[in-house]
Amino acid sequence: MSEENKNISEDEGYAITQKAIEMLKTVYDPEIPVNVYDLGLIYKIDFTPDDRVLHVDMTLTAPGCPAADFIMEDVRQKLLSVDGPAAVDLRLVFEPEWNQDMMSEEAKLELGFL
Repeated sequence: MSEENKNISEDEGYAITQKAIEMLKTVYDPEIPVNVYDLGLIYKIDFTPDDRVLHVDMTLTAPGCPAADFIMEDVRQKLLSVDGPAAVDLRLVFEPEWNQDMMSEEAKLELGFL
């Protein structure tokens, strides 16, 4: 891959990642009035230009979360609507274990932790 094509791919990957973040900020746990991104539930967002796959690792606030299926499907549908990726590889992970320190300052403020 030429240096010019590599930079285009890096720029495209960055733009797609930013669009994915914006979409993730529209997904809410129905029990918590803060989006999954600001809650710190998104651990990884990577776009691979070679296969045009958006790879996302996420967790839940608790392994037994009753809204898990709803949240995962909402995340999947929102990420599939992002222009650019041909596919989404969404993985649910529980390492590291989520804790309140992973929330953004805005989320902590919204939930009264600050």
